[in-house]
Amino acid sequence: MHGEATAGDLLALDRVRELLRGAAVPHDVAWSPGFRPEGPSLDDTRPGDYSHLLFVCGPAHGPQVEDLHRRYPDCVRIAVGNSVLDAEDAAVHGFHHVLARDAPDTVPTLDLAARAPGPPARPVVGVVLTHGQHEYGPRRQHERVAGFVTRWLNGRDCARLELETRLDPHDWRLCTTSGQLESVLARCDLVVTDRLHGLVLALRGGVPALAVDPVAGGAKVTAQARACGWPALLPAERLDTPALDWWWDWCLTSGRALAEGTADGFRRDGTADSADGLLRLLGASR
Repeated sequence: MHGEATAGDLLALDRVRELLRGAAVPHDVAWSPGFRPEGPSLDDTRPGDYSHLLFVCGPAHGPQVEDLHRRYPDCVRIAVGNSVLDAEDAAVHGFHHVLARDAPDTVPTLDLAARAPGPPARPVVGVVLTHGQHEYGPRRQHERVAGFVTRWLNGRDCARLELETRLDPHDWRLCTTSGQLESVLARCDLVVTDRLHGLVLALRGGVPALAVDPVAGGAKVTAQARACGWPALLPAERLDTPALDWWWDWCLTSGRALAEGTADGFRRDGTADSADGLLRLLGASR
């Protein structure tokens, strides 16, 4: 009610709304302004307009729930899909009916989220950004690029997964081996990155990369995109929402086939890299 919501909370709500719609029961949903500012919120509702109040999911406990009883005194108040910690709690006693998922001395029932209608699949997007690379001095645009890209990503309907190419065997949040990171990247539909290895490792796994070069005038990200023959690259100077939107759509459609073809080329050793002349140089130095 004060800005917090979990994925399970919203799925539980979808389950209840599905039942209400199926029974042709008119209803409104009140949102926390902290979670969905466009509302409507509880403050936008008039308690006298409603015959029933449903409290869906969450614990039937605490002052926020007790406030509901005081605000809607004339409604039939029903708690559904909740956890009851103490059956004697004032928050519990304020409901006319409690359809709990778990409560003391009762057999638990399935959480409402389990049977909620399935939402459409959304693209899984790995996000690989850097705030370092101070060697580029005044050409660095990293903070501006990262801020613009992350604000833009926040408005896209996708599952965002923040990733780091740095490996660390002592930090459970980071991968320990390159194979672990590649396994994560392979499960993404798209990688958004301003890092050279974010670009290369995505393409190595056949995953399209939307790359931004964070160095004014272009640097290693631009050079590597050229070496890979990869077109989805934006320079820091031309970073804007329409361009990001266009490459996003391209990456999630025809870009997938090109990424898979690029990965095939890597595996066939068809593209030269800087190690190709190494043995010749070593032989010449003997």
